[in-house]
Amino acid sequence: MNLDKEIIQINNITKDYGNNHGDFDINLKIHENEVVGIAGENGAGKTTLIRRRMGFIHPDGGNIKIFGQDAYRESANLKKYIGYCPGEINFPDVKTGNIFLRNYGKSLGRTDKDFEYASELIKRRQLDIRAYPKRRSKGRKEKTAIVSARMRKPKILILDEPSIGLDPLRREELLELILEQKKGGATRLISSNSRDELSRVADKVYLLSKGRIVDSADVNAVKNPPFRDYKVAFVRQEDYERFLHQNYEILENKPQYYQLVLRVRKEDRKNFLTDVALFKIRFLSRMNYDLSTYFRERRKGK
Repeated sequence: MNLDKEIIQINNITKDYGNNHGDFDINLKIHENEVVGIAGENGAGKTTLIRRRMGFIHPDGGNIKIFGQDAYRESANLKKYIGYCPGEINFPDVKTGNIFLRNYGKSLGRTDKDFEYASELIKRRQLDIRAYPKRRSKGRKEKTAIVSARMRKPKILILDEPSIGLDPLRREELLELILEQKKGGATRLISSNSRDELSRVADKVYLLSKGRIVDSADVNAVKNPPFRDYKVAFVRQEDYERFLHQNYEILENKPQYYQLVLRVRKEDRKNFLTDVALFKIRFLSRMNYDLSTYFRERRKGK
C-alpha cells in the first residue's frame, strides 16, 4: 500500500433521490494498492456510491476524481483502468462463458495473451466456462464476472456486494478468490452488508448509514486490539461480589447469573488469569472482538 499516492478522491459528493435516499456530503480518499470496504445495511447508499464512482450517475454536488480525472466527465477513458463487478449480473445472450470472456476482452482491445491470464484464473478456481452463462448459478456468475474484471489486470477493481445471495460454501469460495486477487496488488473497493467478509479482505472499512459515512475502521487495528474481552461466571454470589472490587473494566454485568464481561489489557492478562483462579467459577471464555463490535461500541459512545 502506498499511502502517499491517492488514487480515488471523493469530495463532498451528494446525490439526493428524496425521502432521505441517496448519498449525502461524502468525503473519502483511497490510496494506491489499498483495499477499502464499504459496509452498511440494505438501502444505506452503497450501490449509489459505487455507480457514481463508475461514472454512471451524475452527482447533485461535489465530484469524484480518479487519477485526477473527473469520474463522470471522463468515465469512458477511466474505464480502461477499472475492473467492475456489479451486484446484479446480466450476461449477454451468448452460448458459453468462454465466448463471453473472449468477446469482452476484444471489446477492450485485449489480445489472446490477456485471455491466457484469464485462463490461469479459470483453471485455479476450477470454473467451468463451457455452459450458457445466463443460466449459471449466482456463485458461478460472480466468479465469471470477477475473472472478466481481472482479465485486463486493471489498476482499480470495484466489487459491488459480490457475495449477496450466495450459500455459505459459494461465499467462502468467492472470498478465497478475492483474497487471491488481493495479493496481486491494485486498488480495490468492495461493498458488502457483511462486516465479517470485509474484515477478511479489506485494509480499511467505512460504515455507511442513510447515505452518510458515520464511521471508519483500520481493519488490522481491529483484529489486533490492545486488550482482550472475557466472559466469566462465578459459582457463588460471594465470589462474584468480591471480584467486582478487582480493578478490571466491566463491559457487562449480569448479577442474576453471577456473570461479568471484562476488558483486560494485554499486559494485564497473566495477572487477570491468576486473579480469576482464586475464585470458584462456572466458566471463563474469551469474547470475539470484530468490526461489528468495534462499530457498535463507537456508535454507543457518540
